[in-house]
Amino acid sequence: MKCPYCGFVESKVIDSRPTDEYSSIRRRRECLKCQKRFTTYEKLESISLVVIKKDQSRQQYDRDKVLKGIITACEKRPVSLADMEKIADDVESELYQSMTREIESTTIGEKVMEHLKNLDEVAYVRFASVYKRFENLDTFMAELQELINDK
Repeated sequence: MKCPYCGFVESKVIDSRPTDEYSSIRRRRECLKCQKRFTTYEKLESISLVVIKKDQSRQQYDRDKVLKGIITACEKRPVSLADMEKIADDVESELYQSMTREIESTTIGEKVMEHLKNLDEVAYVRFASVYKRFENLDTFMAELQELINDK
């Protein structure tokens, strides 16, 4: 495994443990050259998912893209990175369990919003404002009113 700090290709595993209900393995490594530590994850290579975009184009599912959207929505909120990664993992797990290999981007967005709504309402509204492309204050207020009514 290549060290992210110095680029040396040899490292030793210091700690190894299962994560995500045994669907991956987290490994703490130490570079044999610079002695800095870093984390890697080992996952079973799975069947790829294809995302159908709003314009009907298709692209391969990218968990990192989903996580980046979640991190952006949770910026400056009291939400841990572990919670954000759990949402990304849960959404990905739900997508694979659906047994459908082509998934609409709207389905992914709705699943993320569902998880964010339960975690942090401000992060939910931030994500929804980008995902739903609020055109004006009225559509934004309608979403806020729906959030208040759901309580």
